Amino acid sequence: MNRSTHDLPENSVSLVALAARQIARITGFDLPPDRRARLLEMGLTTGAPIQLIRFAPLGDPVEIEVRGYRLSLRKKEAAGIRVACL
Repeated sequence: MNRSTHDLPENSVSLVALAARQIARITGFDLPPDRRARLLEMGLTTGAPIQLIRFAPLGDPVEIEVRGYRLSLRKKEAAGIRVACL
């Protein structure tokens, strides 16, 4: 089931709002359906723990760790991932 931005918990923030090495849990997505589907296929599902590892020197891309592996996402995509800090 896809969640809209209206269904997201009030305490959720954008993934890019986290500090480096901070851990959070994915609460939903604020992205178009095609981009949301791509992230879901890579294992970024609601409820999964996620860690922002670091930002590239110029701020884009963003390196994250989810389900034991690391990914680099464009900052624009990462901004559409909603998380709750742990």
